Amino acid sequence: MSELSNHRPDPVPRWCSCAVSDDEAGHTHSGFTRRNVLIGASAATALAAAGWSAAPATAATNGTRAKITIMGTSDLHANVVNWDYYKDAAYYDGSPTRETNAVGLARVASLVKQVRADRGRGNTLLFDAGDTIQGTPLGFYYATVEPVTESGAMHPVAAQMNALEYDAVALGNHEFNYGLDFLDHWISQMDAPVLAANAVHAETKVPRFTPYTITQLKVAKGHPPVKVGVLGLTNPGVVIWDKANVSGRVEVLDLVETAKRWVPVMKAQGAHIIVVSAHSGESGLSTYGSELPIENAAKLVAEQVPDVDVILFGHAHAEIPERLVKNLVTGDEVIMSEPKNWGQRLSVFDLDLSYARGKWSVVEHKAYLLNANTVVDDPEFVALVRDQHDAVVDYMNSEVATSTAEMLAAESCWKDTAILDYVNHVQVETVRAAVAGTAEASLPIVSIAAPFNRAASFPQGAVTIKDVAGLYIYDNTLLASILTGKQIRDYLEFSAEYFKTVAPDAPVDPAAWTNAPTPRSAFTPDYNYDQFSGVEYTIDLSKPVGQRISPLSYDGAPVADDQRFLVAVNNYRQSGGGGFPHIATAPVVYNAQVAIREAIVAYASAQGTIDPQDFHVVNWRLVRNGVPVF
Repeated sequence: MSELSNHRPDPVPRWCSCAVSDDEAGHTHSGFTRRNVLIGASAATALAAAGWSAAPATAATNGTRAKITIMGTSDLHANVVNWDYYKDAAYYDGSPTRETNAVGLARVASLVKQVRADRGRGNTLLFDAGDTIQGTPLGFYYATVEPVTESGAMHPVAAQMNALEYDAVALGNHEFNYGLDFLDHWISQMDAPVLAANAVHAETKVPRFTPYTITQLKVAKGHPPVKVGVLGLTNPGVVIWDKANVSGRVEVLDLVETAKRWVPVMKAQGAHIIVVSAHSGESGLSTYGSELPIENAAKLVAEQVPDVDVILFGHAHAEIPERLVKNLVTGDEVIMSEPKNWGQRLSVFDLDLSYARGKWSVVEHKAYLLNANTVVDDPEFVALVRDQHDAVVDYMNSEVATSTAEMLAAESCWKDTAILDYVNHVQVETVRAAVAGTAEASLPIVSIAAPFNRAASFPQGAVTIKDVAGLYIYDNTLLASILTGKQIRDYLEFSAEYFKTVAPDAPVDPAAWTNAPTPRSAFTPDYNYDQFSGVEYTIDLSKPVGQRISPLSYDGAPVADDQRFLVAVNNYRQSGGGGFPHIATAPVVYNAQVAIREAIVAYASAQGTIDPQDFHVVNWRLVRNGVPVF
């Protein structure tokens, strides 16, 4: 969606337990208070407690041997400080018995500064593996509400990355969410090279972005510098997930074939050490079938492309301290690491090098992760974005309407809930108004929505933008396509794969029935469980996949296979995201590039009141052997 493509949704995003004084903080609503400051531990002692083994900078070289350290982040998703914009509080994912994680580049900065102090600034490099500018309300705000392309302001992520002196940044698929013009503008603000060798001009093999860069580190007196080349690779799913932004302009080639093309070029340019920064998981699988190059190909690059030494990878939001992979061509060992998303972890690669025959090579390597919850936000990096953050907090707390009842999403994955019906209601009414007076106005209008965030809620009383954003967490736009009754049935059967098969007499435990594995994925995320409004149906969990949907009805009458419907759908799904049948090839009759979250805000503001009695209709339910579960 413009969502985390194949990712299981993490808890809602995130600001700051910051080491600054109260009078420096100014805006108390930003979380800058003494209560939020971690006291009594320097970055060095905190890292030591986390298992960090510091090697003095003076030990980095010894004759023809040298040590360098490469650090890496991935999937920052516009987390600049340790804050949850949906809760208007410091990020917290812990429990009374489990320590919480921490997020944001301000935390990462504290880790990076300590590593540089221990290893020596001239012996370290810092890279990122993509998905940096989208994912929190802050990212959305500075792309759409107060776009930096119009204001002339520095993008907060660019400001922090520049201050932290990244050496290179690879593009993720979410970098394309706000269009190529916005992406180009962000790249122009970046000091570091922004890389994507496999994102090429359409119908060519010419990279649209910088493919690689080579950095020199002078680590051994009397010897040439170590030349470290980094190749950036983005995700082929861009052409599906952001089809509207890249179609006819950008294509994304296979990661393995692209690396095979460019690694020899980098070696010919004198690179001794080859690093691949890839926005791609390691499973070797794709969420979108076989029509495009493999989505999660990082391990395949390690296995099939000679001369790669290090792979920093992301996209899957996994936490992989170290993965050692044997290259099937050379027999050499490639070291890989994936840091946990949102800045929660920093990957660290320690490379021992040897100089011989005019070049440096890796003789020993290890990788591990540093935890951002062992340090505090760096005050310098908080200060860089404080005003921009405050503007987003104010925006998120703006009231849009009054709700007559509390509405919760907690059970939306197994019950027809009012809060998800509201999304469908707004989508239907937006499409209805748009097609009025056209040939499609006579068609029945139905809508598709998915439970993005089980923690979402509308309170009874004032509903804010924060509440709407917590319900609709992705930057999707609204379209309308035409599907037949038979196609809707096929679509619903596909969606029903989300549920495990459950015996008719099994105890009722709906939370254990969701997120079933499929032939395409080991886990079906909540955002791939689509629910239709407008048509009535049941889902029989006791039946096999493909035989679960009851006969459909519309307005009390059976739906014919050839009956046509106007379907309100988001751009991610209409582009083929999730692999649902028929929708990607269905005729599109409405596409005004209206952001769904903004449509909800606008509709709620215009109505003034959100009353479930106006829109909540239980049109689907779970059954077992025909007997309703609830």
